Amino acid sequence: MKHLSGKAVVITGAASGIGRALAQQAAREGARLLLADIQASALDELAGQLRTAGGVCHTLVTDTGSESAIQALAAESLRVFSQGADVLINNAGVSLVVPVQSMQTADAQWLMNINFWGVVHGCRYFLPQMRTRPEAVLVNVSSIFAMVSMPTQSMYNASKAAVRGFSDALREELHGTPVRVLCVHPGGIRTNIARGGRMLDVSMIADNPQTMVNQFEEQARTSPEQAAAVILAAIASGKTRVLIGADARLIDWLFRLFPTRVTPWFSKLIAAMRKRAGH
Repeated sequence: MKHLSGKAVVITGAASGIGRALAQQAAREGARLLLADIQASALDELAGQLRTAGGVCHTLVTDTGSESAIQALAAESLRVFSQGADVLINNAGVSLVVPVQSMQTADAQWLMNINFWGVVHGCRYFLPQMRTRPEAVLVNVSSIFAMVSMPTQSMYNASKAAVRGFSDALREELHGTPVRVLCVHPGGIRTNIARGGRMLDVSMIADNPQTMVNQFEEQARTSPEQAAAVILAAIASGKTRVLIGADARLIDWLFRLFPTRVTPWFSKLIAAMRKRAGH
């Protein structure tokens, strides 16, 4: 898929962060958009901007943690695009910070329903229409935290590792079809995922939630716009896997060399940073 001009592109989690930047850049390339997010007002505001600039943009308020909502999104894609989507970007995601021992099942299910099952349902319900296209791309946003795990973020780590494994298996199942699977592994991106997540107990890694948010924002060096550009370039070049950010590339390299040591190293680094911050 050398360009997006005229292509039908569906993006979940489109109202902010990477999703918003993807929508803006895809619109500039001439894509026809169907944007999904649970934040209705932010979604409408973005769509208004894109339409004012001459873009073709449809929206649907969507809870990506709901299977029926994803099914409705796929039906809306067929309605507005007639022949269905050429590109689906499963971008929506949330965070949860809590040690395993004090974690509530409902919170774990909330995260997995959005971060993992949202991807699974997106692929399942969009595949029938995408297999009829001359060429199509499923983009599943995982994370570098599919490779390295962080204390208090066990469910986030698990969800992103699950997206990676699911994407790898689906890619093989679709071999020989018009549909390609691209798995994306961002590092620290300057989005609102930390502010918008559920910080239930940060005591192992920070003194309070605001301190943790500040640390995340200080360490996240890649902008959503930069991340979106990398993803769209990967779609155009035919890649099946892409890392975003120097931090992601470094962690991936360390994981390949020292797969059992990287997580303990990062845990010690977090502890050292917290100690310095306390001084």
